[in-house]
Amino acid sequence: MRARLPALALVLLLLLAGCSSGGTRDDGRITLRFQSLAWQEESVEANKALVTEWNATHPDIRVEYVQGSWDSVHDQLLTAFEGGEAPDIIHDASDDLADFAYGGYLADLTDLLPARLKSGIPQRSWETTTFGDGVYGVPFLQEPRVLIANAKWLGRSGVRIPTPEKPWSWAEFRRITERLSGRGKYGIAWPLKEPVSATLNLSLSAGGQLFHRAADGKVTVRFGEADQVVPRTIHAQAGTDGSASPTTLGSGGSDTLPGFFGGRYAMVPLGFSYRQQIVQQAPKGFDWQVLPAPAGAGGLTQGVSPQTLSVAEDCPHKKEAAAFIDFLLRPPNMVRLALGDWMLPTGTRALADPALRTSEHGWATGTALAEHLRPAPAQTVRGYPEWKDKVATPALQEYYSGAIGLGALRERLEEDGNLVLARYQR
Repeated sequence: MRARLPALALVLLLLLAGCSSGGTRDDGRITLRFQSLAWQEESVEANKALVTEWNATHPDIRVEYVQGSWDSVHDQLLTAFEGGEAPDIIHDASDDLADFAYGGYLADLTDLLPARLKSGIPQRSWETTTFGDGVYGVPFLQEPRVLIANAKWLGRSGVRIPTPEKPWSWAEFRRITERLSGRGKYGIAWPLKEPVSATLNLSLSAGGQLFHRAADGKVTVRFGEADQVVPRTIHAQAGTDGSASPTTLGSGGSDTLPGFFGGRYAMVPLGFSYRQQIVQQAPKGFDWQVLPAPAGAGGLTQGVSPQTLSVAEDCPHKKEAAAFIDFLLRPPNMVRLALGDWMLPTGTRALADPALRTSEHGWATGTALAEHLRPAPAQTVRGYPEWKDKVATPALQEYYSGAIGLGALRERLEEDGNLVLARYQR
């Protein structure tokens, strides 16, 4: 055992060296660590290939690919920031950036990004990564929520098939799911294991806002009539109409696919990227289609929290890190990343690529929804992660299951929620 100690110590030293932030080697070559959260095989391959291409053409600025995980990224990054061991280039989601940006952990990219990249992404997307007077991430991938439908089932029923030009209203959607239900089958299966983002983002289509910012910058929660349209619809489908499966309310999106393929549910609301799983897992001959989510007073508007690329404030080579981000997000490369993740690029030139506008697998429906995507309601709200985990998630879960009524839901979202947010706004 003693004979192995020197080797073990060497391994530990190498691991510690690998965890430290990028720097300059003795030979003058800069090394940057890029932590990616890509997880689908195609996406991982696309990211790694682009890193390889960068390294082949930039011998003096080497990028090391580091695999991260969506499941633990917030806590992992917080620990890394506080320990001075954060990666130089950080893949995350825009709704996770506020506390890191205000906490001084992320670099302001305002003067580091080239004009091409700034102008190539719409302002509405930049708003998701703008906190105060600074820009703390580059939004590059996004996905609308859509309805994945059993095409044969809908065709036999004779219901009107919605399009982005003529979507269902929320009231029509409720009536149709009820019409599609019966004999142990359901018109819809809502996977609401994590109900907050789905509820808030879809509520923008009904004119909802939920978070209200005063002139002094402080944010309060007000659960008004428009905010109630989506949760009331879901609650009625599951508890009154019998058109939504009650067993899927505590499930994740992937959990609903076997029942969907088995003909138990006519439709499932999912993120656009779930199409990849459907292509891979659907039985031979299963006919499915992508439909737009229902629309209300706000039209097809949806909230989104794009995937982002940021630079750590402690990165000693911010200019070089920004140059790598610019390379990664050139229009052809952004298309490759979008195809790998089965999502939509934020860049206007990339979004116009024919590969993303084909009718196959519903790509054209998704790209038609891109112009309606707006920053998620909680985008710049400090304390949102705690509000979501401690207040909104359990309250919405209890409401959808029928354990509490609308009045109790409103009280908890507003009164309990505002107590949480107040701690971050003193």
